[in-house]
Amino acid sequence: MPYGVNERFDFGEPTRPAAALGRVHFIAIGGSGMSGVAAFLSDLGVTVSGCDGAESPAVERLRADGIAVAIGHDPAHLVGVDTVIVSSAIPESNAELAAARADGRAVLHRAQALASAMGDDTRVAVAGANGKTTTSAMIVSALRAAGADPSFAIGSELVDLGRNSLRGSGQVFVAEADESDGSFLSYRPHIAVVTNVQPDHLDFYGDVAHVEAAYAAFARSVEPGGVLVAFADDAGSARLASAMRAAGRRVITYGEAPEADVRITDVAVAGLTSRAIVTYDGMPLDLTVAAPGRHNLVNAVAALSVGWAGLGLDPVALAAGLAAFPGTRRRFERRGSAAGVDVVDDYAHNAPKVAAVVAGARAVVAPGASVRVVFQPHLYSRTRDFAPGFAAGLAGADQVVLLPVYGAREQPMPGVDSHLIAAELAALGGEAELAADPADAVRRLVAKAAAGDLVLTVGAGDVTRLAPLILAALDGGRE
Repeated sequence: MPYGVNERFDFGEPTRPAAALGRVHFIAIGGSGMSGVAAFLSDLGVTVSGCDGAESPAVERLRADGIAVAIGHDPAHLVGVDTVIVSSAIPESNAELAAARADGRAVLHRAQALASAMGDDTRVAVAGANGKTTTSAMIVSALRAAGADPSFAIGSELVDLGRNSLRGSGQVFVAEADESDGSFLSYRPHIAVVTNVQPDHLDFYGDVAHVEAAYAAFARSVEPGGVLVAFADDAGSARLASAMRAAGRRVITYGEAPEADVRITDVAVAGLTSRAIVTYDGMPLDLTVAAPGRHNLVNAVAALSVGWAGLGLDPVALAAGLAAFPGTRRRFERRGSAAGVDVVDDYAHNAPKVAAVVAGARAVVAPGASVRVVFQPHLYSRTRDFAPGFAAGLAGADQVVLLPVYGAREQPMPGVDSHLIAAELAALGGEAELAADPADAVRRLVAKAAAGDLVLTVGAGDVTRLAPLILAALDGGRE
């Protein structure tokens, strides 16, 4: 397969209206992204069914909404089905997908189905290697505060709503646009947000040139009269903005760079709050963000740019929504405290994200307290390609415990494991402890943690399960 080309799906084909999909069946409907799209289509009057490998809260919610969900995969589930929806994680060998292909049924990617669900709404699609989930959630919070009541489908639940997708009453639809498999080309947004253009998902793209070409295609997919909102302080995003302007496209940039259209100045980051002056079109605005770290301030300004410069909404109301931002699951999510030790969980899984979450933790803890991290690398290819970056990001922690690589869709690669990150950290003068398993990681952290410390569980795999175990061990005392 050519790098950067998804040969299973044509993401450039026209979006099919929801009414033209007929009866729709989702394979692995319980996934966070799939369940949201299924609910949207059902709300639009589409007859929806699905299957999944196991019972889950998401499956229960879908059934409560009147959607038939079977457990297990069986071609018999396809009787009467016109369109089958899958994600890139579903292999062609799946029994239902293979049967659908053989029968000539329409097969769409989840992103294509979501594009159908968006209909005629003003579509806001948020892409980038880092920050897209939080930025998407902040856009939703800001627009809700400004009275726009958007629909949304993002990669993590908003804490206040307990959902990662919802059909709003307004005419704006906010979607997190996943670049990992090229599916972000499905959305044809009216407003495209690019938080950064950085090397990631090289198992799909191969090299940085293919990554940048994909983002350029995403920017070109903006509907006529639409706008690209791009981060001026990121080199890749800035190059994209410049190229789109040269091509006659409308572009709004944001950042601390002097040339940014939405300019950030007077930054103050303290504890769980970030502040700055944001100026657009000659008008300054005081912005306070209920999220720690400079990176979250930047995410908030991206959201402000969408509402203020992109949609023309009241900036004061938008800022009020950002000041009350509730946060999202697994984005610096505080899971609890025991024995004076706070435990925070974060989905960070590439090098810049890991660096940002460690820096954010350092800004939160009191002087003299320690930041302790258990990190689970995600994907063998990512570990192989970015071990030095992971080590640099983790170097700011006082204790680093590494779990074995979470392979997800990949098979183990010879010579690739967490020891690569440990070796790079040692070269920087740091030290990492290699845990044999989750229980070993918990023991190592609890043995050293003291009151005032902050423990981070970090990664895109199942490391999130450690947070309650760490809290229980702290609460029960050390061995």
